Amino acid sequence: MHIIIGEGFLIIVVSGPAGSGKTTQARKIAEYYGLRYHSAGMIFRSIAEEKGVSLEELSRIAASDPSIDIEIDKRTRIEAGKGNVVIDGHLAAWIIMDIADVKILVNAPLNVRIARIAERDGKSFEEAMRETIRREYIQMRRFLEYYGLEPDYTGFFDIVVDTSRMNPDETFSVIREGIGKILKSNKYDKGKKNSYRE
Repeated sequence: MHIIIGEGFLIIVVSGPAGSGKTTQARKIAEYYGLRYHSAGMIFRSIAEEKGVSLEELSRIAASDPSIDIEIDKRTRIEAGKGNVVIDGHLAAWIIMDIADVKILVNAPLNVRIARIAERDGKSFEEAMRETIRREYIQMRRFLEYYGLEPDYTGFFDIVVDTSRMNPDETFSVIREGIGKILKSNKYDKGKKNSYRE
């Protein structure tokens, strides 16, 4: 671990669309800073277990039942509120923007993301594109309808990185430098006891 966290209460959120590399970067951040790692996907899986259904079945339910996503958002805020955590979620930053100390957006052009998803999931490019575009449309519609939030607005992020231009380690170096600058400033201090140093 390269960073010592004293009595700190650090909340870092990493958001971005599918195939952007957000999970890879969130895990790297958590490991580097010695923080807990939590993802919206983990919450989704726990809800599936509680309901006794498969992930596929819960996905079908969630497509027509907004309470699933609302519950995921609620639990995301609860998890973030415990502090010393990296939260990974497609739209998690919008959910906890008011309590996160560092908000990171990772992104990549759609064709790059689709190619990554197709390779990762063993699907054709066309199939991965259809599924991804449909999923992202549903998410954007949900946010507009239930939260009045515009997922296209990224002005509140502290760090924005295009992952198509660098490999994961290079991307992490950029993110780490940005986090370091924020932690050395007073930007993240919201009346909490903080003791972050390299």
